[in-house]
Amino acid sequence: MIQLTRLNNHPLVVNSDLIKFVEQAPDTVITLVNGDKIVVRESAQDVLDRVVQFRRLVLQGMALWSDNHSTLPPVVNLDANSNVNGNAEGKGQGSGQVNDRPAGKE
Repeated sequence: MIQLTRLNNHPLVVNSDLIKFVEQAPDTVITLVNGDKIVVRESAQDVLDRVVQFRRLVLQGMALWSDNHSTLPPVVNLDANSNVNGNAEGKGQGSGQVNDRPAGKE
């Protein structure tokens, strides 16, 4: 899931697996596989970058899970401050790092 912004500045979360294509002319129009269209503030390149970032984080989490041979997959923090490598630009909570503890276990 990626977070985008509608033209009225309201945030929107889109399942990136449902994106069929993205057009830039002049607004960015996302067409979903079911035919629905969404107009967003972000450029087509920004949408692509967010999809790539999200998928990298998912694959990184899966790789860590298979390396550790854990019984449960890791919890991936998809903080808005995460960069493409899954590391946060700041410090503290919301670091964008993979947590190998099962959800609900603090």
